[in-house]
Amino acid sequence: MVVAGAVVRGVRAAEADRAAVVTTGMAARSARRDADIAFYARRVARDPIGAADRSRLAALHLQRARETADYEDYRRAERLARRSLGLRVAHNENTYVVLASALLAQHRFVEAHAAARALNARALGVPGHQALLAEIALELGRYREARALFDSLWPARHELAVAPRLARWAELTGRTDLARRLLDRALADAKSRPDLPPEQVAWFYLRVGDLALRTGRLPEAEFAFRAGLDVHPDDYRLLAGLARLEASRGRWRRAIDYGDSSVVTVPDPATLGLVSDAYAQLGDSAAAAQYARALEVAVLGQPGQWHRAWSLYLLDHDRRIPEVLARVRAELVSRRDIYGYDLLAWALHKAHRDREARDAMTKALALGTDDPLLRRHAAEIGR
Repeated sequence: MVVAGAVVRGVRAAEADRAAVVTTGMAARSARRDADIAFYARRVARDPIGAADRSRLAALHLQRARETADYEDYRRAERLARRSLGLRVAHNENTYVVLASALLAQHRFVEAHAAARALNARALGVPGHQALLAEIALELGRYREARALFDSLWPARHELAVAPRLARWAELTGRTDLARRLLDRALADAKSRPDLPPEQVAWFYLRVGDLALRTGRLPEAEFAFRAGLDVHPDDYRLLAGLARLEASRGRWRRAIDYGDSSVVTVPDPATLGLVSDAYAQLGDSAAAAQYARALEVAVLGQPGQWHRAWSLYLLDHDRRIPEVLARVRAELVSRRDIYGYDLLAWALHKAHRDREARDAMTKALALGTDDPLLRRHAAEIGR
């Protein structure tokens, strides 16, 4: 027993040392990135017509926004990219990528689609550019366009810029085994790439874990989330994934712990709603109400469309149903994806308009998507 205890302590000490090394490296990279931002900001201030410097600065703001979920950095990236393209369009394709990505992160899908189309018109046949356009088409519910793009991308299916997006299309169309194979291969490739920063490798672990969680493979999901945290400690996305995992197991206290660890870095609305519900399951109505208020504050502080996690939370708690229904209908004018129709079906169901809800749910299930959220809503409406 003494020997076993010593071994366990040794393993834990080694893990702590490894986490400390990774954390130190991450801090150093963040410091270098911030120094680069300051450097290029000074260059831009001195040169009113420098397209290249503005493009580089936009890319740096986009990188920081992805790491911190700071929407102001997304706005800065957008403004700088637009200015760079206003100064020079030729040989500036990467700036279109930055612009489309910044708009996509702000849920400004129609503008992002226009930017991606302009990019593909200028640089024909680049798989990564086509995959970006296909991803935005998915968000808008333009599935015929997405299908044509993804079909043409099959020969490039193992490129890291293509594989996760193609996997999402496979999942949406009910081919979860294919999605799993694509993501597993992409993760293996990402782990072998010394040039990828830890937060990007962790994102591939997140995608693998999310798919496993949605398809009920909970041990695999937990392994992926924890392995991602070994690469990128305190990653708020992976911590949120573990919170969802523990909630699916009914382990509410653990869900709260992971959710709190996530939202202390980024107040993600979906995670705040999950923690609120976890406290409600434990009978702590005061804490549940506190997190519900924090959820509303987080949603109101984000640009773009109303966050769908907020709409789902309101509907699940039978609150502000007419308002949510009106907002969902307004969003469907330009964004006609299956999750928009699912939200419409759920809002109609909550409004006791089940005949219309069934019609909307039929559209939500049109691709054959195997998603527990869709299945649950369809079952409730069907009853």
